Amino acid sequence: MLLPMQSHCLSLGSFVSSKVSTNCCKYGNMGMCDFQKWGDAKYKQVITGLGKCVRRISYQHHTRKALATSDISVVQTAEKVATYLFRMENGGQLKVLVKKNNKKYGVYVEVLSSLHSGRDRDLVMSWGLFRSDSESFMPMDFQNSHADSKYSTIETPFVKDSPGRLVVELDFDESLAPFYVSILLKSLGSNLESSEIRSHRKTNFVVPVGFRLGRPAPLGLSVLANGSMNFAFFSRHAESVVLCLYADTSANKPALEIDLDPYVNRSGDIWHALLDGSVPFVSYGYRCKSNADKKRQYVLLDPYAKVIEDFGSGLPRKSVGKLWKEPGFDWSGDIRPSLPMEKLIIYRLNVTRFTEDKSSKLPGDIVGTFAGISEKLHHFKDLGVNAILLEPIFPCDEQKGPYFPWHFFSPGSQYGPSGDSEFVVKSMKEMVKKLHVNGIEVLLEVVFTHTAEVAALQQIDNSSYYHVEGGEGLESRNALNCNYPIVQQLILDSLRHWVIEYHIDGFCFINASSLMKGFHGEFLSRPPLVEAIAFDPLLSKVKIIADSWDPHNIEKKDISFPHWKRWAEINSKFCNDVRNFLRGQGSLGNLATRLCGSGDLFLDGRGPAFSFNFISRNAGLPLVDLVSYSSSELASQLSWNCGEEGPTNKTAVLERRLKQIRNYLLILFISLGVPILNMGDECGQSSGGSPAYADQRPLDWNALKSGFAIQTTKFISFLSSLKMRRSDLLQNRNFLREENIVWHGSDGSPPRWDGPSYRFLAMTLKADSEESQSTSGSPDMIGDLFVAFNSAGHSENVALPPLTVDAAWFRLVDTSLPFPGFFTTDGVPLKDGSVAYEMKSHSCVLFEARSLQF
Repeated sequence: MLLPMQSHCLSLGSFVSSKVSTNCCKYGNMGMCDFQKWGDAKYKQVITGLGKCVRRISYQHHTRKALATSDISVVQTAEKVATYLFRMENGGQLKVLVKKNNKKYGVYVEVLSSLHSGRDRDLVMSWGLFRSDSESFMPMDFQNSHADSKYSTIETPFVKDSPGRLVVELDFDESLAPFYVSILLKSLGSNLESSEIRSHRKTNFVVPVGFRLGRPAPLGLSVLANGSMNFAFFSRHAESVVLCLYADTSANKPALEIDLDPYVNRSGDIWHALLDGSVPFVSYGYRCKSNADKKRQYVLLDPYAKVIEDFGSGLPRKSVGKLWKEPGFDWSGDIRPSLPMEKLIIYRLNVTRFTEDKSSKLPGDIVGTFAGISEKLHHFKDLGVNAILLEPIFPCDEQKGPYFPWHFFSPGSQYGPSGDSEFVVKSMKEMVKKLHVNGIEVLLEVVFTHTAEVAALQQIDNSSYYHVEGGEGLESRNALNCNYPIVQQLILDSLRHWVIEYHIDGFCFINASSLMKGFHGEFLSRPPLVEAIAFDPLLSKVKIIADSWDPHNIEKKDISFPHWKRWAEINSKFCNDVRNFLRGQGSLGNLATRLCGSGDLFLDGRGPAFSFNFISRNAGLPLVDLVSYSSSELASQLSWNCGEEGPTNKTAVLERRLKQIRNYLLILFISLGVPILNMGDECGQSSGGSPAYADQRPLDWNALKSGFAIQTTKFISFLSSLKMRRSDLLQNRNFLREENIVWHGSDGSPPRWDGPSYRFLAMTLKADSEESQSTSGSPDMIGDLFVAFNSAGHSENVALPPLTVDAAWFRLVDTSLPFPGFFTTDGVPLKDGSVAYEMKSHSCVLFEARSLQF
């Protein structure tokens, strides 16, 4: 940009106006500028024998903007001293030293080589300050320091010091910083003719005061030990980057804007600056501008900001990063549960919907927040779960929901009282600590494959962060280019931040199949990001789970996910095969595969502990709707209404639905793998037959007092306890041996695997006696389990395997019986040692072999 400046010649005691141009980032000719009034600022100039110019200026609150333009090398000589060496157009060098001392900034200027020949010429420094915007300098009329002064630069002659060096020294009050000093050298002859001397790039010499070049790493804001703040910001295609600082977030405009010099404040594709910590600012953002986009840009949020807050009153909502040194949180006493994967029993929930309903009876300031989860800790204990999986908590598109984030390093402000960003951070950490004390892990669902349309990344560097060509539908989805190096770094840094700062125990990656896509949307056999997470020394030690569910498209693509024996997966095949079997359409072989840990998916070097099983999830029909709705529009849900669509008063239909719900839960917990419960299923929460995520409702805590919720909650608690008590068979990191599983038909013969209409399957899980006794803690336990599943519309007489004379089968579950008798911890022995049992239609039974010796 050609920037006209006012320069004033100091000779003969009068000011003669002339124009001086600086070339700054080539924005085009902007013409003459209108100068701001400086008010009652006072200036004083003192010329000593050393040529020292001292100016004392009282600080006033103005919107300010500074523009860096010069190509220099910088040597940091001390903590608060910076030396700048400029190359001149005539081959010489100009040295500028900036030093802070006693709340003053001293600027020392020295010419390192002769600039002119002959003795009849003097050297003068014409200088001014950038403090308003890129079109004007701050007025500096030292001789006429009044409010309407329009002089913007001053000329000071160089003077030789005792060693013979040409020097000028300027002093500035600390409160004036940060700003730039713009310097132009003039060589004056005896007849008042002059020649101007600029840098080798034909620009003025520009020196930052109150901030320095900074460091390119780490990205984001980092606060140094001395209070200085380092800013590092990636943008490959921006021709200029402006650091915007706010003294008050209620203002729509920054209090200070600093143009970062691409020759000084840029290393590779990283823009950076170091700002002294004494400046009175509270938040920051950036403006980016490129040759392709000449329009004035919005202030953009730093993608690495750790705490964000809204500013201004306009729409769409604007956010900036907070200038703060994150206070230490007292993690003393926090011990991560570090549960083995096979021991997990998970409850998935939405932070807001979990407690926002007034039935939660929580104070208004904590409903729908992390603190609300802490207050309802007892509910997790009642269910017997030892981990919670939180739906995405990143700041997101409020209309589309949490699966469309626009930031990755902070929790959304809606999860804390009054949207206080700092309190939200503290509240989340307190929640995690409290859950850890109670042995409950905290897992996060995360979305790194796409962003909301309001994300700042588009304007920062769209072609680096996003897929902009190739790949059907990628651009319209705001699809992140996950395996591009800078995006990969962003994701890895975000994940590490949550593990280190929030003690998160694991992550479930939504739309995980898109993590495998390359630059043009093609699928990669070894996606760099997936591999990097698997082998990261920090992230590989927490749970990492791939979920191929796509928020844009409910249909799942079956893709072999690369895992390096570290990645677990959300097993949608488990969900589909169990649903199909219980509605009378699935094959026995598919059910058997899911019961045994999905060897077709996890026999490739992993095991059943890597299979995360679910019946219902946050998108799709809730559990009670799976047995209540099955219209043609819901074909993809594989549901069955049990004889009548929607709500009904028919006893037979209601009993069938109740049995089906119990069947689903029993199969979920009996199967090898990690069971995932979905919020609201324990109390019969319904979405009215809609599978849309937007139609999911807040948890009704009053419903937990209903008869259905009471028996279902107790049944889940029983199943959780059973799975842990019989971990030798039901919580196994490895697949069971072939000799430990025996399959049966209803008469004890092998199942009819190929019979398309056969709807009965039973299995005996044979446990090692010594291992069984050590696990159960009871010497009278034999430990074999017998489970039978009947999805037919008629009863079946089941023949149980014979036992020794001193043992008997004890019934633990029969889903067809009324509450409370349909499950029991103590077990009900078969009468007279019988090995036959009548199973009702659409029911499941579970027996345990126990010793009869007392």
